[in-house]
Amino acid sequence: MSTAPLMPKATAVWLVENTSLTFDQIADFCKLHPLEVKGIADGEVAAGIRGQDPVTSGQLTREEIARAEGSPEHRLNLHVSKIKLPEVKRRGPRYTPLSRRQDRPNAILWLLRNHPELKDAQIMRLVGTTKTTLKAIRDRTHWNSAALTPMDPVTLGLCSQIDLDFEVARSAKDRPAQVADHGPLLTPVEETTQPYYEPHATEEEVFGKRVTPPPVEEEEDQFDADRVFGRLKDLDVGK
Repeated sequence: MSTAPLMPKATAVWLVENTSLTFDQIADFCKLHPLEVKGIADGEVAAGIRGQDPVTSGQLTREEIARAEGSPEHRLNLHVSKIKLPEVKRRGPRYTPLSRRQDRPNAILWLLRNHPELKDAQIMRLVGTTKTTLKAIRDRTHWNSAALTPMDPVTLGLCSQIDLDFEVARSAKDRPAQVADHGPLLTPVEETTQPYYEPHATEEEVFGKRVTPPPVEEEEDQFDADRVFGRLKDLDVGK
């Protein structure tokens, strides 16, 4: 089996001391070299290592050991537990190693500039920061704001590219759809096909047809009798 047991050297020490298995069988089960197992038996390798019982830890059964002791050609099989433990969900910010914590403010600044659509909780999950630090970097009140340089958190090893793409896709899904402005629309057909009449024209050819423009109503001059007779009084009729 390709999967090695937990603490393979300690398991090999226990098998050498408590069973009659061959070196090849122990080496195959613990994923070690046969010469290394021989060195454990001779006391030259793994000196001071306490043996780990694979039966107590549930990695091997007594029946499997007895079957292998009776047949040197038999290979030990790692016991697979039938009980499936539930997946433990991570709570709180992601743990960041001490060697990477000094680069965390640079990664936060990079995310704020290149992905402004990300929420504070998403950035905190990606780089394992706190809300206070995130707010200080955004408001430029961080104690080292002048020396910060935007750096990709994936390159720094603070998060994986899959995690970053997942958070960006989630924020894009939550963002409302934006209607693109394509400029002014086309003029309605009623306006483009309406005949055009030039002022004071009698006849005009529109789309190959002779069209007579509608008659223009002339405004009647308003006759003011008082003004006319007032001018006549000013004239000297006798002369």
